[in-house]
Amino acid sequence: MRLAPSVALAALTTALSGLTGCAALTEPPARPVTLVPHVDLPRFMGDWYVIANIPTFLEKGAHNAKDTYRLDPDGTIATTFSFNAGTFDGPRKHYESRGFVMDGGAGAVWGQQYIWPFKADYRISYLSPDYTETVITRAKRDYVWIMARTPTIPEADYERLKAFVGTQGYDVRLLQRVPQAGGVR
Repeated sequence: MRLAPSVALAALTTALSGLTGCAALTEPPARPVTLVPHVDLPRFMGDWYVIANIPTFLEKGAHNAKDTYRLDPDGTIATTFSFNAGTFDGPRKHYESRGFVMDGGAGAVWGQQYIWPFKADYRISYLSPDYTETVITRAKRDYVWIMARTPTIPEADYERLKAFVGTQGYDVRLLQRVPQAGGVR
């Protein structure tokens, strides 16, 4: 007996839904990533060097990667991501975006807008008390950034931040050190 295509599609969809439901029952839902309780936005502004990340497609092969933030009078954050493509001497690339604080006064959850009207998830999960090191996460746990005010940090600090990234549900084996001039090459 041959099934009509619509009936076959409905049966396949039902079967896949059942399998997806079973998978959801066996895996507990991921807890939310940690958020810092408050970010002093003016203090957070300025240059942040990318020490390590799980890179987006734009960041693969980046050298001397740096985010620069500027708080504008309207409360949005002008962001410039810059890096040398492929090598320390590679062409310098710049990408502009705008950050929108999404959690009111706390300042730890932003929407980063590269293309209107879409906003990418940006969460400040760790921020050192002296505002010299930070970890930026995403709810999906697909990308992460360890950043600092200087192009290099002590190895003990890197290992501590890497361990923190692991506690947020990321596979730290996917972390890649970002080559910075004068740093790890």
